[in-house]
Amino acid sequence: MEKGTQEKQARKTRDQAPLFGWVFGMRNLILVGIALVVIVIGYVFLGVGPYDSVQSTTLGPVLLVIGYLVLLPLGILARAK
Repeated sequence: MEKGTQEKQARKTRDQAPLFGWVFGMRNLILVGIALVVIVIGYVFLGVGPYDSVQSTTLGPVLLVIGYLVLLPLGILARAK
């Protein structure tokens, strides 16, 4: 009898276990979303105004660096609580 119940329990846990799990939490998704918004704003600042304006030469590249090199990796590597 024990063997039958063990097989049922093993089958039950195997059926409930997902094949692929989502490893990102809500905090990760929010950080990636913020990173994408900052990146888009950086590209907008690069394209607005004359080529030698403060937005095009300083603010746009700084936002792109923050978005690509700080926020995006932070959103990917941050652990869920």
